[in-house]
Parts: sequence; C-alpha cells; structure tokens
Amino acid sequence: MTTTRSLLLHAAEPAEACCEGTVASPDLDLARGDALASQLKALADPTRLRMLDLLVAQEVPLCVCEITTQFAQQQPTISHHLRILRGAGLIAGEKRGVWSYYQATQTGRRSMSLVKTLL
Repeated sequence: MTTTRSLLLHAAEPAEACCEGTVASPDLDLARGDALASQLKALADPTRLRMLDLLVAQEVPLCVCEITTQFAQQQPTISHHLRILRGAGLIAGEKRGVWSYYQATQTGRRSMSLVKTLL
C-alpha cells in the first residue's frame, strides 16, 4: 500500500534525464528575438502589411492624408497602424508643418521583400 509519506519520498528523488544528446543553443539571442517578434507582429495585420507595401512602392515620403485615401479605415485608425509600423522600425515619419510624412525604412523594404517571397 502506498502512503502519502512514500509518495513524497519518491518525489524528492532526482529524475533521470530523458535524453542524453547535445542540443545546440538557439542562434537568435533574446534581444534580437524580441525585435524580430515586434516586427512580425506589426506585419501580421493585413492593413499594416498593405501600408508598408504602399510606402515601399513610393520614391518620396507620403503625407498621412495620401495614405488615408488608400484605405477604408478612418484617419485615427490609419494613424494607429502607422504608429505600430513606426515603433517596429519598418517606417519612418517626419512632421512638415501640421502634416506627417512617412516612408519605408531599409528594414521595412527588406521585410516586405522577404514577406513577398512567402506568397
């Protein structure tokens, strides 16, 4: 008959290793993994993906008003998506008077190029 005391004693014994193989460490360190995850999260939304694609196709920065006309969402939602893309380092923005202008960064261009290979 097994008692609570005998179960506790067995639980305190060290467990045998399930495997004896050597496992290589991940090549991606924690900081790079966090940065990459942030970029992938930003790209995981269809609207943001299309926004980045739009900005990659431009030779000059686009005004937020020009971006807004390309999408069904209202300006506050567009600005929200642009903020996320900017926070992920995929686009850059600058103020010119009362308007903000956006363009794809080199990281954004490389990311879009890689994403398009998935299709």
